[in-house]
Amino acid sequence: MATNDPYRNRLYVIRLIFMMSTLLLVAKAFQLQILDQTYTVRAEATAIDKVVLYPARGLILDRNHKLLVGNQPVYDLMVTYNKIDPKMDTTLFCQLLGIEKSEFERRLDKDWSNPIYSKRKPFVFYDKLDPQTWARFQEVLHEFPGFFIQKRNVRVYPYPHGAHVFGYLREVTYEELHKNKGYVMGDYIGANGLEWVYEKSLRGKKGARYVLRDNLGREIGSYRNHELDTMPQAGQNLLTTIDIDLQAYAEKLLQNKKGAVVAIEPTSGEILAFVSAPSYDPNLMTISRQRGKAYRQLLTDSLKPLFNRAIMAQYPPGSIFKTVVALSALHNQVIEPHTYIPCPGYYSYGKDTRKCRQHPAPFGIHIALQWSCNTYFFTAFRRIVDKFGFYNPKPGYQAFLKDVYAFGLGQPLGIDFPSEKEGNVPDISYYDKLYPAQLGGWKSPTIMSIGIGQGEIELTTLQMANLAAIIANKGWYITPHLGKALIAPDSTQTLLGPFAYHHTGIDSTLFQIIHQGMQRVVEAGTARSAWVPDLPIAGKTGTVQNPHGKNHSTFIAFAPIDKPQIAIAVYVENAGGGSAFAAPMAGLLIEYYLKGSIHPSRKFWENHILQTNLVMAP
Repeated sequence: MATNDPYRNRLYVIRLIFMMSTLLLVAKAFQLQILDQTYTVRAEATAIDKVVLYPARGLILDRNHKLLVGNQPVYDLMVTYNKIDPKMDTTLFCQLLGIEKSEFERRLDKDWSNPIYSKRKPFVFYDKLDPQTWARFQEVLHEFPGFFIQKRNVRVYPYPHGAHVFGYLREVTYEELHKNKGYVMGDYIGANGLEWVYEKSLRGKKGARYVLRDNLGREIGSYRNHELDTMPQAGQNLLTTIDIDLQAYAEKLLQNKKGAVVAIEPTSGEILAFVSAPSYDPNLMTISRQRGKAYRQLLTDSLKPLFNRAIMAQYPPGSIFKTVVALSALHNQVIEPHTYIPCPGYYSYGKDTRKCRQHPAPFGIHIALQWSCNTYFFTAFRRIVDKFGFYNPKPGYQAFLKDVYAFGLGQPLGIDFPSEKEGNVPDISYYDKLYPAQLGGWKSPTIMSIGIGQGEIELTTLQMANLAAIIANKGWYITPHLGKALIAPDSTQTLLGPFAYHHTGIDSTLFQIIHQGMQRVVEAGTARSAWVPDLPIAGKTGTVQNPHGKNHSTFIAFAPIDKPQIAIAVYVENAGGGSAFAAPMAGLLIEYYLKGSIHPSRKFWENHILQTNLVMAP
């Protein structure tokens, strides 16, 4: 007789559930262990690595947005010491790099007691791989645990000009690692020029991605599905004030010469050209395997092409300084615009006689400037110093110094550029030490060489150009600068500055007589070689005495006279008088900038300058 058990069907259901669950677990285990290798591979992972993503460095552009400094990728071979497999094929590794095994061992032999190195952190084993070597390594990199390729950007220069403006990149030093956060060994940093000044804006921000690696150092996947990854942020582009066409033309004219050219837009203080000669192609300083050799050659060159003469060389200004003496004399009311000072062709005081050229009688400052009369400016300078009495020169000289300092002389102008020199303006304490009271002290005749820009006074070419800008503006200037704006990756533009406004304190009306004299210098005076048809130029020549050889040639100018758009200083070492090279060179540069070409009547001067070699081969 069958038993009617109400629980029998329930038992069958429970057994069926257990059987189905078992089948599902077996199927999932089969899928995970046989079909899907993800978890097997991840189980073999022995490290989580942070891969640094380097940003594109900001570009450098000229005032017209022409590309001056760009980027090019290079590849560094990195290594983490603790992850190196002792059994790796070092013979193959060395063959791929083209190095000896001893070199391999030397590159791994670090001072591990030095905190800049760590066996757990990657460092550069071999930098700047060429594309062919990089391609060979990519194929077999998995055979060398602990080694990986790091992509970086180095600089390239579409124009072979402006080397002294841009500066260059180099690897960070140990000292810089402690001063600047965010850098690690092997990183590149701006070493000079605009690259150094605007480093924080140009460098951008690093990104990172976190990856899982197996015990052979192979990448096997991302960590946490990219949750911690960050993208690099490109650096800001730097819009400069430089006109690269004017810069290139100035460098061309200064070939085979030593000297400098600085051109400024007077109303803004923007530097249009910033040239030091001899110069070099900035591509020589691109980070590459050949850079070390190129740098050593530049460093040992007797002509010192790495020395920036535009801002570091301190020169006697010569007769261009007569403009400052004239303005100070007018300001201190020791002469008037049409004061006549006789000149017999020399200046004599006691047994001291100084030469002056034969020229028309200087019936006023404008004629004295036109012919650069030494006698006139010796006299004008002495009248300033002797204003409070011949035997009391200090108050008068102090008044003169006040005017000189107001022109930004004897001190750095504050340009956005490193290593600016202040020039030399001898003060009262200097002369007190040089001529002590017990030996008779000093008076106006003792120091009157200052009146013609000789003696102890020295200016940089930048200061000379700024002097031209001040005269063009009739008494004021904006701090000269090379940076104009920063442009973010989203094209947002941020103007740099504001740059400081300065006034000399000298009445603007007094500059009119200086303008007249400087115009006469170019049109019918000592700088007719700077004359350009249909372009009114005001200028002043300088012939700087050189006890060690041929005199130096210098010239300052601005144009057009009524609405100046460019002020310029040219200084050519060992070139003779100011009219010989500096004046025609300045005329050509002004003409090129304002008119875009050189008038046929001026080609003689262009060819003469280009064909003249004023330096001996090293």
